Amino acid sequence: SFRKAQEGKKKVVLAGCVPQAQPRQEYLKGLSIIGVQQIDRVVEVVEETIKGHSVRLLGQKKDNGKRLGGARLDLPKIRKNPLIEIISINTGCLNACTYCKTKHARGDLASYPIEELVDRAKQSFQEGVCEIWLTSEDTGAYGRDIGTDLPTLLWKLVEVIPEGAMLRLGMTNPPYILEHLEEMAKILNHPRVYAFLHIPVQSASDSVLMDMKREYCVADFKQVVDFLKEKVLGITIATDIICGFPGETEEDFQETMKLVELYRFPSLFINQFYPRPGTPAAKMPQVPAAVKKQRTKDLSQLFHSYNPYDHKVGERQRVLVTEESFDSNYYVAHNPFYEQVLVPKDPLLMGKMVEVNIYEAGKHFMKGQPVSDARVHTASITRPLAKGEVSGLTEEFRRAPQNGTNWKAQPSAEIPVKTRLSSWMALQLPWQQGGGGLKIVSVSLALLAVLVMFYYGGMKTEL
Repeated sequence: SFRKAQEGKKKVVLAGCVPQAQPRQEYLKGLSIIGVQQIDRVVEVVEETIKGHSVRLLGQKKDNGKRLGGARLDLPKIRKNPLIEIISINTGCLNACTYCKTKHARGDLASYPIEELVDRAKQSFQEGVCEIWLTSEDTGAYGRDIGTDLPTLLWKLVEVIPEGAMLRLGMTNPPYILEHLEEMAKILNHPRVYAFLHIPVQSASDSVLMDMKREYCVADFKQVVDFLKEKVLGITIATDIICGFPGETEEDFQETMKLVELYRFPSLFINQFYPRPGTPAAKMPQVPAAVKKQRTKDLSQLFHSYNPYDHKVGERQRVLVTEESFDSNYYVAHNPFYEQVLVPKDPLLMGKMVEVNIYEAGKHFMKGQPVSDARVHTASITRPLAKGEVSGLTEEFRRAPQNGTNWKAQPSAEIPVKTRLSSWMALQLPWQQGGGGLKIVSVSLALLAVLVMFYYGGMKTEL
């Protein structure tokens, strides 16, 4: 735990939803904290913490009294995968789910302007990216606070996606996608958009959904799924389910089992309910732990009882190769439905779109062999950045000397700051330094992970 780190004289910075939502907890006393809207100021926080100061940046960013979406989209960063750009389109949400801690931390919906999002997408393609992921607490609610909507954004983004590159949409709750079904079906049928949508249902019981304050009923969820399955042939629908929410009866749970049996979701995220401190659901009468555990087990067994890809053996599919498998034996690609396809580990395939013959299928993947007569299409319009190379730097920044030159960081909406270029580089590229910066950042990230696991450690199975 971070207490052990402190006893070992380590410097600790905590970030994320939990410290943002409950900064006055006893265990956080004396620690530096950075809020969910202040990530662009992490350099300041780390530098002050190294000096022995306790810093807390938890404020909301505002412009003329209007809440902003979060950190600037054009800040320099290092992509985990140089081929994949992850863009947050908004922060916060419009719901008030009784089990959720994230809403408490991130607040109401705040969307980034379409122009900024399109510019970020353009820049990423100019840096060799071939796949964009849109993320959000609820992509379907995008734009409601700034007078626009998700389809308007998506059509603008589609215009700038190069041939061979792909766009993947993030999670959307049922209420805010219902009114856009026709347009969403057209977008999901676009050749440069994955026919994939993550729509959490959480429960198939209307009474449980009401207690969760999810603001939809099971019929709404079915309407979304049925419509998209009819209009977007082969679409992948992923969903989430919480087992053992307070008040869930055996009949409620069986309704959920029937829903999974009906749709046989190829991707299902099963969560055993865990009460987050300070949420309304934590104060409700709880389902016994043994019952929650058994329901989670039963649902997992049902999920593992069917194989969604067996019928696809023998198909010829177009796939985009973007990463290496966990066991390092294959490259990982995705077909137009964002289904995982493992291909031979041939460096010539990385970042390319290629046709393959499916020769094997597992529970979570297929295996494909590149077709001998197929053309390998280069999706990137330029050479991708090297792993660890900083994205978003201007030529002036790249040419700047690293021996103490002052560089004006993009200021936040609150306090303009200056930092030394050498210090910034020490944090952005810690492996190129003497090692001190790396230890602090690594320890901080590890401890953050421990804290998150501690609070959100209710059994979660990601399938």
